[in-house]
Amino acid sequence: MVFSSMDTQNSTLVQLPTASVAWQSSRTIFALILREMGTTYGRSPGGYIWAVLEPIGMIAILSLAFSLIVKSPSLGNSFILFYATGFLPFLLYGEISGKVSSALNFSRALLAYPNVTWLDAVLGRFILAFITGATVFCIILTGIFFIGTTHVILDVWPIIIGLVLAGLIGLGVGMINCLLFGVFPIWKSIWSIVSRPLFIASGVLFILEDMPPLVQDILWWNPLIHITGLVRTGFYSTYHASYLSLTYVVGLALATLCLGLLFLGAYHKTVLEK
Repeated sequence: MVFSSMDTQNSTLVQLPTASVAWQSSRTIFALILREMGTTYGRSPGGYIWAVLEPIGMIAILSLAFSLIVKSPSLGNSFILFYATGFLPFLLYGEISGKVSSALNFSRALLAYPNVTWLDAVLGRFILAFITGATVFCIILTGIFFIGTTHVILDVWPIIIGLVLAGLIGLGVGMINCLLFGVFPIWKSIWSIVSRPLFIASGVLFILEDMPPLVQDILWWNPLIHITGLVRTGFYSTYHASYLSLTYVVGLALATLCLGLLFLGAYHKTVLEK
């Protein structure tokens, strides 16, 4: 009985530092999120309003331009809904990837404090970018349903899963780029050029089934086209994207996350010293 009591006390003593570290890390991440909010959205007139207006403007331009070229979108009869369901998940990925890739540089001064870790800086930017992107997604789609004549039967789960996967891939790619941007500055220019075709190749303007078979075989390897297709299945009940592979997307998301955590954890000091 004595040994049992002592073991219990020892295990409690061992667990206390872990809980303390977790609590300290959560406080640090929350503080970084507040700093990010003030820096990114607090300095410009309108603040968060622009986070909503900018994608609305892009969707409106796409809808107007393509309505003059074709009679109807690939799915349904609403150009605005079709391009919103493709552009907003892509935008979420892009915002998270961009924010995370510059996380260490953004918080470089704060990382000099021992209580602030590189992972805190990454998670702070990721959490805020994901919450902002998901909120903008909900606001814009709700507005489209409210002011439009579009009637859809929502399937919420594919939409949620699609947004979460977009966020995870953005996080993984962002961490890898965070390392590469710091170690090889030229990679930032290369990535800017390489990633530009993603807007076209990710199913924002079309669905994969519209493409010729050879193009479909090539674009299938782009995980973002699976994500936009998955999100659209939640809005269009008659659309069944047979090419979807959640196994591929989840596997790729986990692979990029593991690589990002492994290499950025090992070489984040090298990035900060550059």
